[in-house]
Amino acid sequence: MSREPLQQAPTLVLLHGLLGNCQDWGEVIAGLEGINCLALDLPGHGQNHQVQVGSFEAFHHWLSDTLIARDIRRYCLLGYSLGGRLALYHASRQPPGLEALRLESAHPGLPVSERSARIAHDERWALRFEQETLEDVLTDWYQQPVFADLSKAQRSQQINRRLDNHGPAVANMLRSTSLGHQPSLWNWLENTSLPVSYFSGQRDAKFHTLATHLATMAPNLCHITLEGGHNLHVEQPEAFSQHLNAWFGTDS
Repeated sequence: MSREPLQQAPTLVLLHGLLGNCQDWGEVIAGLEGINCLALDLPGHGQNHQVQVGSFEAFHHWLSDTLIARDIRRYCLLGYSLGGRLALYHASRQPPGLEALRLESAHPGLPVSERSARIAHDERWALRFEQETLEDVLTDWYQQPVFADLSKAQRSQQINRRLDNHGPAVANMLRSTSLGHQPSLWNWLENTSLPVSYFSGQRDAKFHTLATHLATMAPNLCHITLEGGHNLHVEQPEAFSQHLNAWFGTDS
């Protein structure tokens, strides 16, 4: 009598946000139980700072090729902020092997009427990343409203952590993957059969409100609220890991 081979569990693929790198997920990964993980440096970041992509579609192909090269056939995708938007676009292209999508503080897309203003906004930042010292740009970057919950010490820590970035590489990624260039994926989230989870922080007013609204629209979306701001996997790594362990224990 033949016996079917055990099916390999899906790999958790993690995508960081703008200015980050794969090390950002270190504490979350440390709390995971028996889950295969692959934390990637996004194009323009970390070890991939020389890699350039010119659009969301180009990133989709880059990620697909990267997973094929790593022989990853079944995977769940977790993305934070920019990484979440890229993960969402990739998922909307219905790649083979993707079994679940986990988003953290990620925007599903702007209405057409707001996109040109966002492109102009991101272009101003891109020029600064190209032309000014990183410390000066980062000092202002972390004064944006989305980071309002950070203390002075936390803000200083974030700036110091991000000083090893390459300004022109960040500028290229910011231009190519501006929220203004992202197609609206609200309807896709509302209609997809793919399991989707969304983490939001109680102190992140913008994205917590967005996620709460999204949860009323998308029946397949599970909204998880944690105590914290925009960057929950850094602020609440243990809670984050616990949720991932529970999901993988259920799914596998």
